[in-house]
Amino acid sequence: MTTTLSPPRSTRTVAKQAIPALLVGVGSALVLIAVSVVANKIEHFLWNWLPDECGLAEDNRWWIFGTLTVTGILVGLIVWKMSGHAGPDPATTGLVATPLKPRILPSLALTLIIGLAGGVSLGPENPIVAINVALAVWVLSKAWPKLPPMFGLMLAAAGTIGAMFGTPVAAALLFTEMKEMHSDGQLWDKLFGPLVAAGSGSLTMYLLASPVLSVNVPAYGTPHWMDLVSATVIGIAAMLLGFVALYAFEPLHWLFHKLPNPFVAITLGGVVLGVLGAIGGKITLFKGLDEMKELASTASQHTTQGLVLITVVKLVALVVAGACGFRGGRIFPAVFIGVGAGLVATSLFPSIPVGLAIASGVLALVLVVSRDGWLALFMGATVVGDVSVLPVLCLVILPLWLLVAARPEMIVKPKPKPDPQPTEETAPA
Repeated sequence: MTTTLSPPRSTRTVAKQAIPALLVGVGSALVLIAVSVVANKIEHFLWNWLPDECGLAEDNRWWIFGTLTVTGILVGLIVWKMSGHAGPDPATTGLVATPLKPRILPSLALTLIIGLAGGVSLGPENPIVAINVALAVWVLSKAWPKLPPMFGLMLAAAGTIGAMFGTPVAAALLFTEMKEMHSDGQLWDKLFGPLVAAGSGSLTMYLLASPVLSVNVPAYGTPHWMDLVSATVIGIAAMLLGFVALYAFEPLHWLFHKLPNPFVAITLGGVVLGVLGAIGGKITLFKGLDEMKELASTASQHTTQGLVLITVVKLVALVVAGACGFRGGRIFPAVFIGVGAGLVATSLFPSIPVGLAIASGVLALVLVVSRDGWLALFMGATVVGDVSVLPVLCLVILPLWLLVAARPEMIVKPKPKPDPQPTEETAPA
């Protein structure tokens, strides 16, 4: 978008932003909660009630394969045939993008709910931000027509991010890197509305859904200089693992999109995810937040090889799901992979503090996937629920950023179309 967010002209103007910001923040959280509730109900039906009725275990390999295959078929049909086609391919967009037209939202919401319930290894981030941004821009254009569309985009993105991550801090950190925040005027004036939206979104989420993003691990305690060495090694190793996904993403996306239509591509993606799920087990399915808590609490029950298998399967599943056309985000699955990488490290070297190892793995994977240092630091500390890891993470991120900064982003950019060759009629005389 070329529209910019103009700086507030007065304190009164800033204060007036609070009303739409509060409403958009609460509304964004309510939409996220509604989508999550519906997806959880369908998930319980597919993965608990129905297998029990059929006399099968929840982690039956054939059930996993069949459910993900059917999920691919359903999502593929919606993307192919339903009006709006579930919006743009999320592999080609960032977390916050140009507002969609309202007619696209039903198909996008449907594919998101089916994917979350069916066990696809993607999170709700990109689609739910897109849905809330489109709704906010449309509503504000009717209720406050003088507000620029970019302002509605900022409010909805901030409210949704605040609700997803359970704190307005995540939104504030992300927004400080947006170019719209660094034009004329003070940064705080520009952040006022988005922070109100993020705060109301996160508060609404806590009051109604009580999200918990952290795993249950022992407190890290006092940092030591040797921890800097071990955390750096873990971060680099995890980042190299992330680079495998990074460099495989675009070629795999190209292969899937060479198929005749989205139905074939996404159905085939569902089949591949079904095979991966049958290999890695149910813990490698879904967006990964509940599963990372399960993995951390049962890590002692897995061998090192078992932890490696789970982590690698999830990594491949993330790449396949994102490349073939499923609608979803890549941040939450990357967090699971980071947790797995940290647990592999502590399985090999038990003397390393588990909280620090997990935080370092999450830091590296989120950095590769999002290319956002603030978000990577935030998620690394949040997942272990311990701010005492931050001094070490702030030093570890330096070599990691140097490694990742020269790499391509995990976004597929459309290739420029070649100029048409001149013909006899168009060739210059």
